Amino acid sequence: MNIAKAIVPVAGLGTRLRPLTKALPKEMLPVGRLPVVHHVVEELAAAGIRQILFVTGRGKGALEDHFDDSAMGYRERGIEFFSVRQPQPPGTGTAVAAGEAFAAGEPFVVAFGDSIVRTSSDRPLLQRMIDSHLRHCSSGTIGADEVPAEQMHHYGILVPAVATTEDAKLTAILEKPTPEQTFSRLAVSARYVFSPAIFAHIHATVPSPSGEVLLTDAIAALIAAGAPVRAVRLGADEQRCDIGNHLSYFLSFIEYALDDPEWGAQIRAYLREKLADDSS
Repeated sequence: MNIAKAIVPVAGLGTRLRPLTKALPKEMLPVGRLPVVHHVVEELAAAGIRQILFVTGRGKGALEDHFDDSAMGYRERGIEFFSVRQPQPPGTGTAVAAGEAFAAGEPFVVAFGDSIVRTSSDRPLLQRMIDSHLRHCSSGTIGADEVPAEQMHHYGILVPAVATTEDAKLTAILEKPTPEQTFSRLAVSARYVFSPAIFAHIHATVPSPSGEVLLTDAIAALIAAGAPVRAVRLGADEQRCDIGNHLSYFLSFIEYALDDPEWGAQIRAYLREKLADDSS
């Protein structure tokens, strides 16, 4: 058995990246030669995903138009694209729940469209997650990356039963905790594999004070119900590029520009020269 479906939430407004995102969805911002979401789709395709649902919102037409272009060869690779508008109330849980009919009772991947996982591994993160999910008959499998203590308040933090393993059962998930609340520094990394059981927990989730239905709360309920939920860590040769603010966007673009097969060497030489001039 393989997992062939993925839900890609792309309805966020990208307010932290304005004015860049005033007229262009943040998922369509270029990172190297491709838009952010194109990198995400390539990651999904490499993991064997063949049906991709974009959960969109207002102002996301450019994204749908981008993947209408048959010249990119996705049809020839057997990859199909679908889209649905995110209903109210807002939130990451609501975005995933919008794909319930699409999932059709099968396990599925969730990959947020504003976050890239770069890898040089011959077994990338998402493939390892799918393998783990099927092998352990899990209800949820979450990509994880270790973050410094001072950055914990930006992320959902995963608490594993065994702290040192690369693939571990989870005992809890905490939304933006302080370092004093947990020993774990494992942050959710915008990649998930779920069984259909997650939908019932999303529907039962009480909205947060901001009115959002959060996926983190639904995962916490899944763990509390005794369902097997695991975390698979990014490898040493993998990096999460989170296009959430201007600094992270600039750094991500530089990473991909330096790896460009045609111009990477010249960009690297330019940066060396620029830094040398600035230090003199």
